[in-house]
Amino acid sequence: MTDRAYACFEDKQKARGIDLGQVKAALEALVIETPSWGYADQGTRFKTFHYRGAARTPFEKIDDAAVVHEYTGACPAVAIHIPWDATDDYGELGAYAASKGLRIGAVNPNLFQDEAYRLGSVTNSLEEGRRKATGHLLECVDIAKAVGSDALSLWFADGTNYPGQAPIRQRANWMQACLQEVYARLDPGMRMLIEYKFYEPAFYHTDLADWGMAFNLASKLGPQAEVLVDTGHHAQGANIEHIVAYLLNEKKLGGFHFNSRKYGDDDLIVGSMNPYELFLIFYQIVDAMRDGDAGVRQTAANIAYMIDQSHNIEEKIPAIIRSVLNVQTQFAKALLINPEEVGQAQQRQDVLGAEHAVRSAFEQDVTPLLEAFREERGLPADPMKAFHESGYLNRIRGRG
Repeated sequence: MTDRAYACFEDKQKARGIDLGQVKAALEALVIETPSWGYADQGTRFKTFHYRGAARTPFEKIDDAAVVHEYTGACPAVAIHIPWDATDDYGELGAYAASKGLRIGAVNPNLFQDEAYRLGSVTNSLEEGRRKATGHLLECVDIAKAVGSDALSLWFADGTNYPGQAPIRQRANWMQACLQEVYARLDPGMRMLIEYKFYEPAFYHTDLADWGMAFNLASKLGPQAEVLVDTGHHAQGANIEHIVAYLLNEKKLGGFHFNSRKYGDDDLIVGSMNPYELFLIFYQIVDAMRDGDAGVRQTAANIAYMIDQSHNIEEKIPAIIRSVLNVQTQFAKALLINPEEVGQAQQRQDVLGAEHAVRSAFEQDVTPLLEAFREERGLPADPMKAFHESGYLNRIRGRG
């Protein structure tokens, strides 16, 4: 980056009424949690392609996550998945993360791969199946406490494939009863993040199919339960930013699993398919950060931004770095929206003027801003280039 390029960008934004000092402060506060499973081999329905150097243990995953944080400066937390990241001593795992300059983020229970969950976990018609699932969730709360995590991230594969297969209303009662027991195990300050998905792996009905069901359940459980939005878990054409705005207004938006989709839950690199959607999601969040309601502002400030991707054909670490950079880019663009310009156009009922005020921020090239922001913090202006030049990929290929 040249000083001249940044100076030109700064002058342009001043003319648009934007304070870049405030923009950089918001970028500094943006924390993006990377997923331990994103550093390991992952499969499709057809095949798992193995990569030399893919992380094999939770400790190797933390090593790789630390490298992502080293070059981006934005990823001090790594989520874990149990039992994929099971270890004999979770205190040791938390301490190892701390030694690498990281902390353990959300703990994600696995309720979809055990044979006992073939027809449901917490909604299983058999009581022993429900107790097994509840026991695993309680175990994960204890693991979260041991590693210093403050979040339990829940996604349930529970559902049915055929009408009449199971009692839908009773399943809802079973799920609520289970989560009430798990909720009671949380320490003060811990959060339960409830994720939803409208289909898959069940195809007739899913027990938590949409944001409304997740919102209703979280509301019944209490203030420590919130909704988690996975950007790939919606029907085609769903207005995700509207969902985000509603949950912000209700003070129940807890976090995101960021990824991209084209047709189904594709779990592709964030922002690779529809960057404008990601930008509009951040527009709603940035707008909430300025809300007159302190509770809405606090909700926006406490969002857990997590990446949830499946890297099947791409190198693991570069894929995560690309997602982090894409998130930063769209957040930076959203911060360039002039709220006064938008508000004035809305007051005039100037439909095109208001749309232009939003879209014009999306059309800004924020490269000079992000490069300057990183260099001011002692980070490489181009994290991807710096990572490739480090030789880390070649070193870890000796893992096997």
